[in-house]
Amino acid sequence: MMRMSGRLMSCSAALFLALASVSAIQKLNSIDDLKKINFGQSVPKHTLLLLHWFANVVDIDSNNIIQLTFDPDDDDYGSHHYGNFDRLLQYTPYSCAKYYTVGNILLDGHEQLPDYVTRPRAGYEGGNMDRIIFRVRQQNEGWQTSQQIDQVYITQHYGIPGNKTYDPDHTYEITTNLLRQIRDFSVGENQQSLQQLRNHYGSNISDLSHIRNIWGDLACLGLLLFIVIQERHNYIQQSASLQSKTRTNTAKVTTQPHFQPPHFQPPNFQQPHFQPPHFQQRHCQSARQNPENGDISTALACFLFFIVVFVIILIESVLKR
Repeated sequence: MMRMSGRLMSCSAALFLALASVSAIQKLNSIDDLKKINFGQSVPKHTLLLLHWFANVVDIDSNNIIQLTFDPDDDDYGSHHYGNFDRLLQYTPYSCAKYYTVGNILLDGHEQLPDYVTRPRAGYEGGNMDRIIFRVRQQNEGWQTSQQIDQVYITQHYGIPGNKTYDPDHTYEITTNLLRQIRDFSVGENQQSLQQLRNHYGSNISDLSHIRNIWGDLACLGLLLFIVIQERHNYIQQSASLQSKTRTNTAKVTTQPHFQPPHFQPPNFQQPHFQPPHFQQRHCQSARQNPENGDISTALACFLFFIVVFVIILIESVLKR
């Protein structure tokens, strides 16, 4: 009992430190978050097929606990242990939890991945680069042991021959809420369900029969792909067009001459019809014709003033005598 208690405490402490550590991995919590990922460019579209399969193969109970339904130690669906030696994810002691990876379409196991994952439609091939990593914790429930998944990630190889490590820049954590939303798009649904899904997730597609004709029993999956990929592409195009129009309008405004209202005309002193007051005109014209006249007149007035004062003083001094 003491040994089990000590092991439990050490695992709990290690998990607490791992959860407390700051991770740079982006977390995706909804389908709207999926739209932010550049599928088809930096991330293979095939990742969505693999994620759709995974969300529908596991069990999620009312407490948001994800229960594993296959044995990754037995190579089911080609899954196998992931050592996390490159420290892509949080460090977890092996005795507390284990990381597993799944998605290699070239591996065989007791359980096989569905055809829409192993033989995808044209345009959704992933080059066998994309993977799902999940962490499993052993839970002892009386005499039974259950395997619960507490972390799920989508990732991909670098695509360089011989390089088996995963790309941290294109690794994303998938929350239970997102898995639940993807489970809404389960396979084999009818047309009415497509309409409900379209309305619920705010899709702008009007012709659902087109998706039904192309995808058949996988119509809900096709709708999911349309919402995540096509509508995101349309949104980016519309945003780019709007930004381009805004830049063009801004450039037009800055290059146009300054606008003067029709009712206002600033005075132009050089126009013949405008005449300033008469006395100002003579003063301005005189100053423009001889700018030194004002200074000479002032000096002459001062000289005459001093002469008059001198004469008055001289007369007073003579009278006093």
